[in-house]
Amino acid sequence: MGNCIQGCKDYFSRQKNTNIRLTLPVVCFVWQIAMIILFGVFIRYDEESDTHWVETKAHDNITSDIENDFYFRYPSFQDVHVMIFVGFGFLMTFLKRYSFGAVGFNFLVASFGLQWALLMQGWFHSLDPQTGKIFIGVESLINADFCVAGCLIAYGAVLGKVSPVQLLVMTLFGVTLFAVEEYIILNLLHARDAGGSMVIHTFGGYYGLTISWVLYRPNLNQSKRMQGSVYHSDIFAMIGTLFLWMFWPSFNSAITDHGDGQHRAAINTYLCLASTVLTTVAISSLSQKTGKLDMVHIQNSTLAGGVALGTAAEFMISPYGALIVGFFCGIISTMGYIFISPFLEKTLKIQDTCGIHNLHAMPGVIGGIVGAITAAAASESVYGKQGLINTFDFTGDFKDRTVLTQGGYQAAGMCVSIVFGVVGGAIVGSILRLPIWGDPADENCFDDEVYWELPDEEEEHQESIPPILEYNNHMIHKQQDLSESNFSVEHCES
Repeated sequence: MGNCIQGCKDYFSRQKNTNIRLTLPVVCFVWQIAMIILFGVFIRYDEESDTHWVETKAHDNITSDIENDFYFRYPSFQDVHVMIFVGFGFLMTFLKRYSFGAVGFNFLVASFGLQWALLMQGWFHSLDPQTGKIFIGVESLINADFCVAGCLIAYGAVLGKVSPVQLLVMTLFGVTLFAVEEYIILNLLHARDAGGSMVIHTFGGYYGLTISWVLYRPNLNQSKRMQGSVYHSDIFAMIGTLFLWMFWPSFNSAITDHGDGQHRAAINTYLCLASTVLTTVAISSLSQKTGKLDMVHIQNSTLAGGVALGTAAEFMISPYGALIVGFFCGIISTMGYIFISPFLEKTLKIQDTCGIHNLHAMPGVIGGIVGAITAAAASESVYGKQGLINTFDFTGDFKDRTVLTQGGYQAAGMCVSIVFGVVGGAIVGSILRLPIWGDPADENCFDDEVYWELPDEEEEHQESIPPILEYNNHMIHKQQDLSESNFSVEHCES
């Protein structure tokens, strides 16, 4: 028995091999061929993207092509698509030598994930029982991007510590888990979550955090010199922040009902985000003796309001209510970076590279709570009788549901997303621990050189990184008194 245990320890602790010349191409080719076959069997255009649209118009007395859902949804789809590929990608470029991995692997994960999401979500939400086909349109593309967002959130927790093959495995299981929990929350519980506070952010946050916990690296300090940011890397990350911040109203309103619901969701998110910026700046300044701002807070906590208002975005939360949510989210998220992230790493052994707990998981839970309270407090005097029916979709099997009951189901939906994130993350993390995926050694984490061909000038200077001004960034948490500055000059060996 002792020999068996020792054998297992030796197997899991054997020297890392980051050569993915065989595994990465095989996974990419096999999985893409599988997508082609599955799409050929199951995926078809829906009636609004098929050439029979002309007949559909005549049958339904539609007089203009402008009634096609494409013209309602495509502007929002464009915004969401930019958030997925540009916003998330550039937000993760803060590490001084991991920009290729941040943007490039984000590109890889999203490109595979959206294909698998169209299938998984189609099987659960729109499979035609008569034909056995999945009919897709522009709204399907938005939902697939939402699904991918959950996986990219999880990627933020393990940024720089996993191989591209591990990321593809994470995405395969993450999309599958997402489709199941989304079906339970939106269809079985009939909870409302237009902007995905629960379905996307809470699930993705706890999925990534749990995987990071399972993949804990006790010797990660061996790559400490790579964990900081430099001036230009923070600028690139701020580009991602601005894209996400500008387009978040589209994200939260993209799949809401046409008309007042979509209009209201955009307004509420717009106001909430603006409020979050001011309180984030205030807390960031207060945390420093000299009142200087920490770029980490500005890059991340300013977005927390968009996360927290996702569930209640289409509800009658009122403009001042949206400002209140943003006010508190800016405070809570920034305090999370200052106090909670060091606690998670030191005590719970969760190495959260991008701080997704403070940007996604915690604000996502706040969003679920706000949504449950707002739903339970809804009244006919505020919404109107038909307004209540439209907003909460009290039709069919749910026509007799009360707002108090709806509030309870909203809270239940949040619990489901947490359970799927934690349990699913533990299972997937255990799979990713297998020493077959080509993940980097502790001393080589956060370095593009492991998986990317670098320009010549970068290779020449890879062993002589000059002294840098190092922040209290996402990974380097110095336990300090609030009266002390978070800045220090670190001289790296030449």
